[in-house]
Amino acid sequence: MPDAHNLPLLALVAAVFVLAGFVKGVIGLGLPTITMGLLSVVMLPVQAAALLVVPSLVTNLWQIGGSGLAALLRRMAPMLIGVCVGVAVGAGWLTGGGAGDDTAARWASGGLGLALIVYAALGLMQWHPHVASAHEWWLGPLVGVATGLVTAATGVFVIPAVPYLQALGMEKEELVRALGISFLVSTIALALSLGQGGALEPATLLASLIAVAPALAGMMIGQWLRLRVSAATFKRIFLLGLLLLGAYLAIRAMLA
Repeated sequence: MPDAHNLPLLALVAAVFVLAGFVKGVIGLGLPTITMGLLSVVMLPVQAAALLVVPSLVTNLWQIGGSGLAALLRRMAPMLIGVCVGVAVGAGWLTGGGAGDDTAARWASGGLGLALIVYAALGLMQWHPHVASAHEWWLGPLVGVATGLVTAATGVFVIPAVPYLQALGMEKEELVRALGISFLVSTIALALSLGQGGALEPATLLASLIAVAPALAGMMIGQWLRLRVSAATFKRIFLLGLLLLGAYLAIRAMLA
């Protein structure tokens, strides 16, 4: 965890959360990806994941505000249950700490990056996948379990939940709330897994609580920008954001 006497490290952590919060405010995601990606350079991935817990909880609670929450929860319930199952199955992957665990996490992170690149590139080329509502009851749980397994391995809960939710044909603000709900449940499941693995000590939770302020500051700026762009512009920014995040994860995994 960041040492209170190590001002450069504290400044770096604060800057990372401001940046991650800003990206999340603009496109509705990016907090875990950026935080895990950048902070894992200066600390263990499990420590970065533990720092992420409280800011992720708070920013996602902020993000899901708005009308239609109950209907969204009912619609997403099969996927959300699947997420919890997936994280439970993969419990301990992130906290294991052995060389094999590090290698598996690196490959999982690289695979996640490549998946994001492919999905974003297809979207920018005007490929529009669509999931009919009649298929949500069986596809949702499968997507949820897969997302939970990726979360357990990497601390990042983007694939395949994000492409699936976008394929449901939601409008801009509804999609942003749906992403927030998915990430909130993933964060809670991840926090329980980290707690079971002994990674959430009181000092860690305090540091995570302090990190809320820079994350919210960045998110407020990002939300201000998002509300001033058109739906088409938002979609392009959304896909470009996924492309950049994916490229970062893939390159980082190759260089690790």
